[in-house]
This record gives sequence, C-alpha cells and structure tokens, in this order.
Amino acid sequence: MDYIWQLGFGFWNSKALLSAVELGVFTVLANRSLGVDELRRELKIHPRSARDFFDVLVSLKLLNRDDEKYSNTAETDHFLDRNKPSYIGGILEMCSVRLYGFWGSLTEGLRTGMPQNEAKNGQSLYEIVYGNPELIEPFVASMTGYSQGTAIALAEKFPWKDYGTYADVGTAQGAIPVQIALAHPHLSGVGFDLPPVRPAFEKYVNGSGVADRLRFEGGDFLKGSMPTAEVLIMGQILHNWGIDTRRVLLKKAYDALPENGVLIVYETLIDNERRVNTTGLLQALNMMIETADGSNFTGAQCQGWMREAGFRETRVEHLNGVDWMVVASK
Repeated sequence: MDYIWQLGFGFWNSKALLSAVELGVFTVLANRSLGVDELRRELKIHPRSARDFFDVLVSLKLLNRDDEKYSNTAETDHFLDRNKPSYIGGILEMCSVRLYGFWGSLTEGLRTGMPQNEAKNGQSLYEIVYGNPELIEPFVASMTGYSQGTAIALAEKFPWKDYGTYADVGTAQGAIPVQIALAHPHLSGVGFDLPPVRPAFEKYVNGSGVADRLRFEGGDFLKGSMPTAEVLIMGQILHNWGIDTRRVLLKKAYDALPENGVLIVYETLIDNERRVNTTGLLQALNMMIETADGSNFTGAQCQGWMREAGFRETRVEHLNGVDWMVVASK
C-alpha cells in the first residue's frame, strides 16, 4: 500500500522542488544561511506557508537547517545556483512553468492520442520559441541543463582521439560541442541548429574558452542536408518524430558522413524488454504530450533503422544516468 500511496502523491515532492528552483531558493542561499523571515522576504513569498515549504525542502534533503537558519546542501549549491556554470535548473524551471501543467492532461492525451501542449490552441512550441528572440536563450539554456551530464560523459566515453571534426545536430546552446572541445583540444566542431539560435550559441561558446574551435552553422535538418564532419551527433532528436521521419534523418546523416565516419544518436532509451527503464517509458508519454507523432524507442529499434540507412556496424553503450548512445559506423 505504501508504494502505491507514494507513487500517487509523488507530484507533491516534484512540485516542491520545481517551485523552489523557479523561485530561486538555491540561488538566494548560495554561500550563506538565512532564517525563515529573511529567506521568505528575499524570495517575496507569503509568510503563511513559508516555514512549511522550507522544511519540506529540508526533509527532501535539498536544504540544510541549523540554528533555525537554512542553507544549501553541497549538491543543490553546485547544481541549482543560477550563477554557477554547473547550473542544471533551466530544464526544471521549464518543467515548473510549462510542462507540469500539460502533464495534468495526460488522461486526455491517452484517450485522444493528441498532444496536450500549445498545440491544443493551434500553436507550436518551436514556432513560439524561435519566433520570439526573448524566449530563445531561456529555452536553449534549459536544454543545456538537461544535457550537461550527458555531454561530459559523451566527451569521456567516445574514442575522440581517432577523429578530428564533429558536428552536433540540434545543438541548442552548445553544451555538447563545448564539453567535447574542452576535453579534446585537437578537435574542431560545429553546432548545427535553426538560424535564430546563433546568438545564444555564440554567447555560450564565447564564454567557454573554446570559441576558436567551434562555429555555428544554421540550417533546418528537416528541409535540407546535415552538416559534414567525421562524427555527427544527434542527441534527443529522433524521439520528436515518427518512424518515417527518423528513417529520413538517419539517411541524411549517412549521406553527410565520409567513409568510416560515425553517427552518435543519444537518447533516453527504452530497454529492449520494455520492463525496467521507467524514465524512457515516461519520456515516451511526454513525447505524446509534446508532439504529434514522437515517442521513445529501444536501442535495438534504433540499430535497425541505422542498418536500413546503410550503416555497417552499430553498438549501444550507456552514457550517463538515463541516457544511452547508439553508435553507427559508415
């Protein structure tokens, strides 16, 4: 019974964290401790439930409390202070102000098979974001928060010493190419995305110390060709589209690569038996909420589509947390 109860009310814990990130609790507490009244005033929240809220965060091991003063834990200080380069809260902010509400319509989505996001009002998330310069940087920053750990793992686990050039397709702010360039000074790379992303990409890359080896290339992989490089990376791309589009994109990647070139697809994969990778399965539901025909898939499925595109060798390897990479050689 307890397990069922905890699952049913799990959204309480989740929203407490998301609201804390949205309010900037961990940024306000960076390098200091504050009492309940000081903290609530800085956060501009009402006194009624402030203490309860902060103590919830203590019970969840997201805050410390000593002598009635609150402070960050080592982990929240490192990952959830907006002023640190290690900040991963951008994606959590997006979850709080946007995605959390859409998941409230999961039942409707399961009954209709239709997206439950802006599409219900005849809008497209990407049209909204990329059509408004003020929204682009916060959106791509949220993608950085989501992919930072995977970017570091990808820089460590792939044999980059054997290659000289790479391109990240759908690069957003550039977290993936930046981490690879930082770890491997001999490499030069490209971040490929829609043209409006360029300013956010160049701002992020210029602050990383590797701008001399990274450049932005604007394009639309649905309408045109892929960039050329010895290694192409497609991270969290294929799950946005149906199977026919996935096959088209993989064939475009194959055509863009030189002989002996490599394609890396990384995703939150579903395990082949569809039993244990809960996050991959939940993200498949998220793709139903967010897209017209997207979904997650297994490593074996991806390997099959790669072989159909012409790739000769494929393998699946764990990257970080819930993310895996499927590597294919031309």
